[in-house]
Amino acid sequence: MIELLINIAGWAGSFLLILAYYLNSKNWFTAQSFWYQMANLVGSLLLIVNTIYFGAYPSAFVNIVWVFIGFYYLIQIKTNKNETQVH
Repeated sequence: MIELLINIAGWAGSFLLILAYYLNSKNWFTAQSFWYQMANLVGSLLLIVNTIYFGAYPSAFVNIVWVFIGFYYLIQIKTNKNETQVH
């Protein structure tokens, strides 16, 4: 049962990353948008669970880096939004 859930997490993460990329390519999301970064972040977190469980450590590493990038840009988006509201 746990393996099924881990596989579902991996497929959901893959779907979110592909969806974010597709929506960005269609100019429906910008790379600087909250939703683009959130889709990448959640997708990567789900893939981290999957790749660590199955021992795919190089892929886990890429997704860990992706999560840090996503967190960084979500903070930037929040900071820029707050600066915009102050002025």
